[in-house]
Amino acid sequence: MKYNRLGKTDLNISELSFGTWAIGGAWGKTNDTEALKGLQYAMDQGVNFFDTADVYGDGHSEELLAKATKGKEKDIHIATKFCRAGDIHDPETYSMESVQTYCENSLRRLQRDQIDLYQIHCPPLEILKNGQVFDALDKLKEQGKIRYYGVSVETVEEGLYVLEHSKASSLQVIFNIFRQKPLEQLFPKAQEKEVGILARVPLASGLLTGKFQKNVQFEADDHRNFNRDGQAFNVGETFAGLEFSKGVELSNQLEWIATGRSNMTRAALKWIMEQEAVTSVIPGFKTVKQVEDNLQSIHVKDYTTEELDRLRAFYREEVQHHIRGAY
Repeated sequence: MKYNRLGKTDLNISELSFGTWAIGGAWGKTNDTEALKGLQYAMDQGVNFFDTADVYGDGHSEELLAKATKGKEKDIHIATKFCRAGDIHDPETYSMESVQTYCENSLRRLQRDQIDLYQIHCPPLEILKNGQVFDALDKLKEQGKIRYYGVSVETVEEGLYVLEHSKASSLQVIFNIFRQKPLEQLFPKAQEKEVGILARVPLASGLLTGKFQKNVQFEADDHRNFNRDGQAFNVGETFAGLEFSKGVELSNQLEWIATGRSNMTRAALKWIMEQEAVTSVIPGFKTVKQVEDNLQSIHVKDYTTEELDRLRAFYREEVQHHIRGAY
């Protein structure tokens, strides 16, 4: 396992880590026993960083991480997020009192004295420009309740604003073969500012595994059903903003990336890890088998210059104009 320094912090985190939205909820049926086995297997293989949020299963994923990392608090780093349990457009959600309450609730569920990385969970741009949330985070850092803070963003514009107007240590962004826009301006600026990048939705909600057919039916409580067109939250969080049937068509055009890399899942994750600005990629999982498969991406062969050029052209010519919503 390779470890990368997260921005200017003293956190050295595994280049492949895991997000815990799926084991918390909103991805269909969950199994806590399987989730805990998956977390343990990941740690046994050297994974030392996990991303979660207070709204993943209404805090359930935080509680699972508390069980899995008990006694390993110094070695296993946890990033969690806040604000979406309230009205994300209301400035009061980001007041010192509110942020402190969110933080203390997460600390209680995580059974920790300090959060390694505390992230604002996709706030609107006007909230970032208001600035009071950063004042609250600075105070929590002074109090020792958080080590560092970052922002999870939906758009390049939001990310660039954070880089220029805050002391954030990290940005979490939607980034995958279907969502290459951050490579143009955001990633170079993040490198210039020494801000870490966490790549989320790396498999485009499963599209980039190459396993879906157009007639697949997702469970009612799976966001790939109830948010497939952005009905519940930002459309980019589901299938990276692509209409599902178009996403299946595009993924079929990418089958070639699996050649010599075992499967599309491993190939798609490898492409992200090869991007210099990315500190860690954070796929989700529900089973131990998925954890095993994702971890194998570390060992597959690198992309050639010709392959990288082909993927850039594919994004520009075939994908970019199909992405819905601001990004």
